[in-house]
Amino acid sequence: MAQPGRFPSPAYRGRFAPSPTGPLHFGSLIAAVGSYLEARRHDGEWLVRIEDLDGPRCKPAWAGNILRTLEAFGFEWQGKPVYQSQRDALYLNALDSLEKRGMTYVCACSRSELADSSLHGIEGPIYPGTCRNGLPAGRAARAIRLRTESRRIAFTDAIQGEIGHDVAQAISDFVIRRADGPVAYQLAVVVDDAEQGITHVVRGADLLLSTPRQIYLQELLGFGTPRYAHLPIAVNAAGEKLSKQTAALAVDAERAAQWLAAVLRFLGHAPPSNLPSQDLWKWSFEHWNATLVPQLISASGETLLARK
Repeated sequence: MAQPGRFPSPAYRGRFAPSPTGPLHFGSLIAAVGSYLEARRHDGEWLVRIEDLDGPRCKPAWAGNILRTLEAFGFEWQGKPVYQSQRDALYLNALDSLEKRGMTYVCACSRSELADSSLHGIEGPIYPGTCRNGLPAGRAARAIRLRTESRRIAFTDAIQGEIGHDVAQAISDFVIRRADGPVAYQLAVVVDDAEQGITHVVRGADLLLSTPRQIYLQELLGFGTPRYAHLPIAVNAAGEKLSKQTAALAVDAERAAQWLAAVLRFLGHAPPSNLPSQDLWKWSFEHWNATLVPQLISASGETLLARK
């Protein structure tokens, strides 16, 4: 695991971390292009990580499909792609470290029980602390939660500005190992970013609310905190984020130039209409400027974040 607070060279190391639950779609392509161009802009490295912890939904065939699509579009990354499903030892080591310091506890509560909670925060029901002081009589442990303390976690996002909230008040004690076995996304991504030496995280704004929790974990585990930039997310006509769950159309590698041009326009960069398709990446490398990226969280412009 990476040494706490230290990152290996180069000075800039970014990543793209898709989940293989289906083919690459426009929303995912936005994150890929934005993170890739920002890494190129800083003469840094760009890594690919396959986030396949959710076994029932993630398929190896989709991982292969995503990688082939990225290659067809002309993306180039350093090293071999990393698969979360092959990194259990790293995650369990971090979990063990937190457990030994009394920072975790087992929880018997189900999602349906939590859905009935009268406490609602920025991402749904706030955990009421039912199992914080021990399991209720007759209940069996399901998940593992992190004990949170009330303090504001804030960071300056390169696109969205100053963002922050009190994790304990807005989220409460959150799950770091799921009831079905795997460690939760919040813990896995923190361990991965530290172990891979990620210095800059460029991703969709749908993960903006997760960032204070990740910084909280980074501090507990003694890891350095990357710099963050959260890109606006694309939504469909119903205002839903484009995803596999909302039937987002897969990008077509045979029309890579058209898809790439559409992503660039979405991110505030309009290539000349008469630009030959083979010159699109070259133009992108020369003109990419993160300050031109719109701050809108989505096409509707809605944000649920507490801003300072």
